[in-house]
Amino acid sequence: RIAVWGLAFKPNTDDIREAPSLAVCRALLDAGAEVVAYDPVASGQVRRQHPALPIELADSAYGATHGAHALVLVTEWSEFRTPDFHLLAQQLQDRALFDGRNVYEPQSVAARGLYYASIGRPTADGRAPAQQPPAQQAPALSASTSR
Repeated sequence: RIAVWGLAFKPNTDDIREAPSLAVCRALLDAGAEVVAYDPVASGQVRRQHPALPIELADSAYGATHGAHALVLVTEWSEFRTPDFHLLAQQLQDRALFDGRNVYEPQSVAARGLYYASIGRPTADGRAPAQQPPAQQAPALSASTSR
């Protein structure tokens, strides 16, 4: 079960045309994950325009992360800019956060007990993602992540 924050192609709109979130959700589904997503505005558009997309739409950001294994940030809505990282560490079973917008500071997130990966930036320990030792790689998601 993977949580996705942000479905609109950019903040402050319900426009989902060419939204990267749809490709992310499909890739996760293709990999066998259950997906629960939250967007403060665009959830209704996703349901109307993609009724066959088998994702759960949550009523809140933390409703999406409750019981999920990991969180993927896709759209940088203002309400996602300062999350309660301690709550996320409690809610996310594998304590993993994948930041697709480079919104968060890696050291700050890691200091709160979460595995953190972002796009094109070093990890919290300063290594490029490909240079991480095996113990520092993204956590293997639990078997219950799959559908």
